[in-house]
Amino acid sequence: MPGSVGTLFLASSSRALWRGCSDLKHQQTINREVEFEGRGMFTGEPVTMRVRPGEPHSGIWFVRTDQTPPIRIAACVENISKRARRTSLRNGMVAIETVEHCLSACVGLGIDNLQIELTAHEVPALDGSSLPFVEKLRASGVCAQEAHREPYIIDDAVRVVEGDSELVALPPFDAESETLEISYDLDYGPDAPIARQMYRVGITPESFEANIAPARTFLLEEEAKELRAAGLGGHLTYQDILVIGEEGPIQNRLRFPDECVRHKILDLVGDLALFGRPIVGRIYARKSGHSLNHELVRTLHERYETRQRELFSARAPVLDIHSVQRILPHRYPFLMIDRIIEIDGTKRVVGVKNVTINEPYFQGHYPGDPIMPGVLIIEALAQIGGVLLSQELKHKGKVAVLLSLDKVKFRRSVRPGDQLTLEAETVRVRSNTGHVKGRARVAGELVAEAEIKFILTDTESH
Repeated sequence: MPGSVGTLFLASSSRALWRGCSDLKHQQTINREVEFEGRGMFTGEPVTMRVRPGEPHSGIWFVRTDQTPPIRIAACVENISKRARRTSLRNGMVAIETVEHCLSACVGLGIDNLQIELTAHEVPALDGSSLPFVEKLRASGVCAQEAHREPYIIDDAVRVVEGDSELVALPPFDAESETLEISYDLDYGPDAPIARQMYRVGITPESFEANIAPARTFLLEEEAKELRAAGLGGHLTYQDILVIGEEGPIQNRLRFPDECVRHKILDLVGDLALFGRPIVGRIYARKSGHSLNHELVRTLHERYETRQRELFSARAPVLDIHSVQRILPHRYPFLMIDRIIEIDGTKRVVGVKNVTINEPYFQGHYPGDPIMPGVLIIEALAQIGGVLLSQELKHKGKVAVLLSLDKVKFRRSVRPGDQLTLEAETVRVRSNTGHVKGRARVAGELVAEAEIKFILTDTESH
């Protein structure tokens, strides 16, 4: 098989085929549910996969509907489970296998929020590429949502190494860039049946669908034999998976002369989805696989969390704890706000709650595995909502008393050492009622949200 050096190109046919709505400023989901059926690549297990639209800020979630009750697993770096030759996510004893091709399609199309339901524990392999996922998701209609995107822009060089493999993440060349550029150097050595291949691409919906999505999973002939000896992939034929022998593909044909390096980029894009938000910058890869991809995502995510903590700790409070106590009637142990760091008139308020092991509820929730009760996270959101409503001049001297909750969702656990960032946005305020939307995040990751309604009463009557 001849070596090749690929360059970025956009097939004119892809421009004609593309009918998606790519909005880099706003989060995106799909218009309607789509369904996939097939067998897992490694297990051969039959599976039905239903992909449903996701709410803003929800991210991408996998749901094992064959479990009772169904088990939800977020597509995030914390849930990575070590597996050979694939990306697996785990929640306790329940796992989802081989998620990278589906996630790569989501990143390629610019989709931020989805719920992906499976009837078994491995995503259907389909043709071994991302193209079937791209085609159905695009046909369902990719649509913009009200929520703004919050991309992670690589601001400094990060390098991870594993043997002679490496990944380097770099800031974008252009400060105004909104895309991720990937360069990959695939090199199995001078005697390998796959000659050296290099490819560079800027990830946009058009370039991804035309140049990356069709590239299929491949194996060297020796690797295929090893997998079968281990009892994996026994259902696959040479038409189902690209196997490279000494003379090239066995009983199959390449879709690109450099299909192998393109698939490596496809896998890397899917693994980068586990960061939890779009990544902007440049990534150079040499001989990397899933294990090193995961290490880069972990490193980038740790840097992001550290930077977020530094920003919040250095930020002077708009309202300190004494000012908060003058607004809210709550006191220890039920005051859930430590400070207010941002106020945008009567539209939006952002506050902070530092969660420490000294919180009294951790004695019983739960001993040995402390988790902040979800009801207290919602209480914190209600309190930040009360601070927001207090900014209405005509409501000075009134107290916001909880009236009702709607659309309450929990995304992940909150534990000692976390810092809750609490945000409230005004939906509607009337003479004696208030309606706000609240969100709680830890290091930028959404952990809970709710719509909260209040009745506004005089301080004396409360």
